[in-house]
Amino acid sequence: MKIALITDGIYPYVMGGMQKHSYFLAKHFASNQVEVDLYHYKAITNKDLPTPFTEQELKYIDIIEIDYPEPKKFPGHYLYERYQYSERILKKFLANPLPDFVYAKGFAGWALLKKRKKLNIKVPIGVNFHGYEMFQKWPDFKTGMHLQILKAPVLYHMRKADKLFSYGGKISDIIKSKGFAKKIIQIPTGIGAEWLRDSNLIVNSNHIINFIFVGRAERRKGIIEINEVLNKLGNNVQYKFHFVGPIAEEFKINSENIIYHGSIFDAAKLKRIIDQMDILVCPSYSEGMPNVIMEGMARGCAIIATDVGAVKAMVNSENGWLIQGNIVDGLENAIRNAAELNQSDLHDKKLKSLKRVREYFTWEQVIRQTIIAISKIEDKSARTL
Repeated sequence: MKIALITDGIYPYVMGGMQKHSYFLAKHFASNQVEVDLYHYKAITNKDLPTPFTEQELKYIDIIEIDYPEPKKFPGHYLYERYQYSERILKKFLANPLPDFVYAKGFAGWALLKKRKKLNIKVPIGVNFHGYEMFQKWPDFKTGMHLQILKAPVLYHMRKADKLFSYGGKISDIIKSKGFAKKIIQIPTGIGAEWLRDSNLIVNSNHIINFIFVGRAERRKGIIEINEVLNKLGNNVQYKFHFVGPIAEEFKINSENIIYHGSIFDAAKLKRIIDQMDILVCPSYSEGMPNVIMEGMARGCAIIATDVGAVKAMVNSENGWLIQGNIVDGLENAIRNAAELNQSDLHDKKLKSLKRVREYFTWEQVIRQTIIAISKIEDKSARTL
């Protein structure tokens, strides 16, 4: 089987959850001896980074690097650039032997979907938009207006694609609400087995509970809501709250209870920090299936998260707190509840997180499901030709 994996960048050349997912897809397809034509671009600042793939994996991966269009400065430039990027991908795609299946991320397959009929390309195409954030709750008017303009082109992709990948939960609900239930391929995201911690090493912090947020200070991630809750708590609750990620000075709180670690790109260093934590916090307004929650669970953290996207597939009352309704109120209640939890119950939640990841969300399991699903599409497509 040969798969064309058409991406909007891969980790570590481009940072983001979608890019990390694309990297792991390519890596684990190759580990299962599935040939991959990997289309991607490199961010200018990361062009000199070495390949993230092993020599053995590269036997099955044909890396096809695309030059990203020069950024423009006009309303809607993001969509313009994405379409131009997809045109460049299509040009390279047509120069290669056709694959058995196209797995397209975001808008990267736009030109292919638009011109496939004219070009008589009958290869089945599956599209993954991950979180479909434009159809989820918006944190404010400005963010909403930015996402609003994405709705029409996303719906276009949904109509043109043969299959739509979904993490499940509210992501599948969104796809169904648009009338595309029959196109859904429901598969969770995963995490590498190397992230799974030995359960015997999981212990609680001494005396003071440690919370952690990992991510960008993007509005929809809930940084403002976290800060509002931390300011409310003051010194009335014993805790330490850690931030990992590029948090601007304007969002930082001057308190001995709050620690800012900055951006951390080294996985081993990130693991060491998470290993010292008790609870990972992810109070986003919209998500797909966050890698950061998966990473926290794999290292033995309980989770506080909003019930958005496919988060409910990972988090429940056994391993954490699922926030519904007002984020500030829900987050404050969850943090206070966690701080008052006895050590035995907290430890049990942490172990349940690890157990859940180990049983359902390793990449070894996820890639097996993906290959089976694509094989069925390929067989059906071959029979109809």
